[in-house]
Parts: sequence; structure tokens; C-alpha cells
Amino acid sequence: MDRRQFLQAASATLAAATIASSSSLEAAEKSPKATQKEKPMNIVVAADPFALDLKDSVIKHLTETGHKVTDVGATKDKEIAYYDGAAAACKVIQAGKADRGVLFCGTGMGMSIVANKFKGVTASCVESVYAAQMSRAINDSNVLTMGAMFIASWKANAMVDAWMNTKHTEGLEGFADFLKQAVKKVDAIDQANLK
Repeated sequence: MDRRQFLQAASATLAAATIASSSSLEAAEKSPKATQKEKPMNIVVAADPFALDLKDSVIKHLTETGHKVTDVGATKDKEIAYYDGAAAACKVIQAGKADRGVLFCGTGMGMSIVANKFKGVTASCVESVYAAQMSRAINDSNVLTMGAMFIASWKANAMVDAWMNTKHTEGLEGFADFLKQAVKKVDAIDQANLK
């Protein structure tokens, strides 16, 4: 399937998926708790001083849903800049000590930029539950970033749930071969640009 065919077919499939899943996503956005589909994971988190409250809310939510959380970022007693927190978190993932990471700063973008500099890390900066879900289904992201300027705690928790509970290609099974190949191509681009 060429790119144009994929885009046309994907648009139709995603539109149908959006309509079909909108009620469940709306419920997730409104619900402070979500059902955990997956086994508990080790999650590394980091925030800069601007996003401490959002990070603390998500840590509480993740631990309440059974995940183990390691915080390598700023705390109320320790200031760490976004670029240092993101680097510390990504090194934990690279070492195999965390399955995934959730990073927080003012916009989420700084954390995402830094995280994507690390081999084996695919960070997605998102501002909605649907974007969080699609970052897993389409891009197989292993790091989620978000900004405290835009995201309320209840929404951050719903975004994390959607992201944690979505598998790569889930809901897009008709495009699974393309999406899996795309991840490999992106990895190859990363390899080719290592200096």
C-alpha cells in the first residue's frame, strides 16, 4: 500500500474509530479512575519546578492503579531543569529499569525534545486523551510528555490511562503491517543519524 492509499484509508478508519470511541474517551476524561487493562509497569517520571503539582497528581494516580513509579525530576525541595529531568528519566528507560516514562514541564514540548534525543525513546507531547491513545496505537511511544500550562490533573490522569492501556496498532489492525514497518523505518533513521 502506498502512502496516499494509506492516508486515505487511515482517515476513514480513524474517523470511524473516533466516533466509536468518543463515548468511552469522554467517560475516561470525566472519570478520576480508569480500569487498568495491563499488568503493573515500572514508570519513570520527571518534572521541572513548573509542573510539580501535575506530576504529583499523576504519580498518585499511577500508584493507585498498581504501577511502580520512580521520580527522577524536581521536587518541592529540589529544583531540576526540564532538560536534566528528561535526560535522567530517559537514562532509566535505556538501562531497562522502567517500561515507560511520563514527563512534565510548562508546555510538555521541552521534555519531548530532550527525550527524543535518546536512542530507544519515542516521546509524544500530547494535549488530549485521543492524542495520547493514538501516540501508542500509531507511533508506539514509550514516553508521554504534557504541559502544566494546558492540562488539568483529571485530564492528565485520563490521558495517562489511555496511553498506558493502548497497544501499538490497537484499533488500527488493518494498518498494523504499515505501522510496524513505520516504527522500524523511524528506528533506522535514528541509527543512520547517530554520530
